[in-house]
Order: sequence, then C-alpha cells, then structure tokens
Amino acid sequence: MISIKSAREIEIMRRGGKITSKTLTTLMAAAKPGVTTGQLNQLADESIRSMGGVPTFIGYHGYPAAICASVNDEVVHGMPGDRVLQDGDLLSIDIGTTFEGYVSDSAVTVAIGNVDEAAKRLMRVTQECLMLGIEQMQVGNHLGDIGHAVQRHAEAHGYGVVRALVGHGVGRKMHEDPQVPNYGNPGQGTLLRKGLVLAIEPMITEGTWEVATLEDGWTVVTEDGKLAAHFEHTIAITDQGPKILTLRDVAEHPDVARYRPSEEVAA
Repeated sequence: MISIKSAREIEIMRRGGKITSKTLTTLMAAAKPGVTTGQLNQLADESIRSMGGVPTFIGYHGYPAAICASVNDEVVHGMPGDRVLQDGDLLSIDIGTTFEGYVSDSAVTVAIGNVDEAAKRLMRVTQECLMLGIEQMQVGNHLGDIGHAVQRHAEAHGYGVVRALVGHGVGRKMHEDPQVPNYGNPGQGTLLRKGLVLAIEPMITEGTWEVATLEDGWTVVTEDGKLAAHFEHTIAITDQGPKILTLRDVAEHPDVARYRPSEEVAA
C-alpha cells in the first residue's frame, strides 16, 4: 500500500534528512586513502546519534552496521570493516536515519584520492541520472517517467542500469511501496501524487547491468568486475514540485537548488 505523507510528516522527514545529509557530508570529508570503512561506519553512528537520530540500517534484516560502504565493483550493501581505502578507489556510501519515527535515506559515490577520468565520468553521469529522475517527480507524471529518464541518460553514455535493485517509497519504514526501478517506459506505472515520498537511487555500471551477491549475503557486485556508482536522495512531491529532503551543502549537482525545500512547512 502506498503511503501519502502530510505536510507535517514531510517536515519531520526534512529534519531527519538534515541529520542524514550532515552525516554524509562528514563521511565524504573523512573518506581518504588509509581510512578504513569501519572507521567511517563508527563516525556515521556517532554523528547520527549526536543529532538525535538513530541509524536505520543497524539491525535491518540483521544488517550490523550504520552504513553500507561499497568499493569499486561493489554496487551496494558493502559491509564496513577492516578494508583500507586506497588511492584511486571509488567508494559508495549509503546511510539512513530514523528521526521521530520517520526514515530518510541517501547515498553518494566519492573519489578516494586521485581517480582516473573514466571513474569521474561514471560518477558525473550517475549523479545526472539522479537529477533527471527527480525532475520527473511531478504531480500527474507516472513512475515509469522516472525510470525512463534515468535509463535513457545512462544508456546514452554506454553504461549499464542495474535491474535487480530499485528505489522505493520511504517513510515510517525504510522500504515502502512503490518500488522505483531505474528503467521503464514513460507514462506507465503508478500515478505520482502530492505527498508521495520516494528514495530515487540510480545504480549505474561501466559494463553489464547484471550483478551477483557475495558469500556474505549482502555485498552486491557487478558480474563483470567493472566499476559501479550509486547516488540517492529522499524526495517529496509537493505542489511546488519535487523537494529533496536529504540535500547536502557539498558536492551536489549545479541544478539542485531548485529542489531545496522551504524551511517553513505548514503543519
């Protein structure tokens, strides 16, 4: 069942989203060669709790950590631990915060030290895919419009669009209806309404879109071992268009300002 959020609920999610975005900004600054993914996880846990939130991922279907830390060919759900980040790595960080009973979810891919031009291009196009998907979150559009925008842009640049993993509704629970594929046909699927809150998260690969899950039962990797990138925001549909509830102050797309929510949301 699809849950439509009130203005009051969206305001709570915006406040929780600031905890998510501030924590993610902190992690982006800390992610450097020589740092372990476990150290980033500890930093995330402390940051979220210090601002009154709870790390959503801990205990979710048995997951033990506050973040997912996926490196290079790892698409999503990489489990943080002793892995030391190396110069030239791509790191995708995915985090969620529960605040006053509502969840916000966001992800970003960052360059560790100096990465090559191919990796930079993959990150840029994936972030563009996210923005194009968000642009389609308008009252009266359909779910297929979002996926189509993401798929068309990624494939135009020769990239793969992961099919096995999708975006989702978000609110009282991290994963709510509807599922939001990063591919599709315009004008098809669920009608988009005011108050719908979605986590849009393109997962784009250098090569094949096919993926596999490692023996840990969590880490999803590209089948061909090529790089992947992942960007995600939690977004609400409003009368003024889509509003990003997890907007960061750094490393955002240049066009993101038009999706900044007002600090004043009517109760």
